[in-house]
Amino acid sequence: MAPVNPEPATDLHFMHHALILAERAQAAGEVPIGAVVVRGGRIIGEGWNQPIGAHDPTAHAEIVALRAAATAAANYRLAGTTVYVTLEPCPMCLGAMQNARVSRVVFGAWDVKAGACGSVIDLPRQMRPGAAIDAFGGVCADESRELLRRFFASRR
Repeated sequence: MAPVNPEPATDLHFMHHALILAERAQAAGEVPIGAVVVRGGRIIGEGWNQPIGAHDPTAHAEIVALRAAATAAANYRLAGTTVYVTLEPCPMCLGAMQNARVSRVVFGAWDVKAGACGSVIDLPRQMRPGAAIDAFGGVCADESRELLRRFFASRR
């Protein structure tokens, strides 16, 4: 299945919001990753990396955003949504998106260490029919990558 082509203006708008959330993570000493869940052109959930502060290994930006969206929708099913995230999702996050029935994921930088949308493994292409997620990477990739590069350079 081929990924859905990006919607340039819309994708950029929501990815810029995710980048702002990534900066919140960085300000809290977390790896700078941000995510938003969008349905019908509106943000229904947002999150940023919080595993250190929350003492929760599952508190990735995508999971935090999915939890907020499910609460806002009063439903754990999030069909018809798009998740925008600044870094290619890991297998855990992509599995949560599949369980929530997210339709599409748009991400910034590729994650060559743990990415599950083509960098290390390609889970969207391996999902069963009817549960597949369209994945599109590289939106605001330079900004996402630079935020991560600066964060890790400051830790060395």
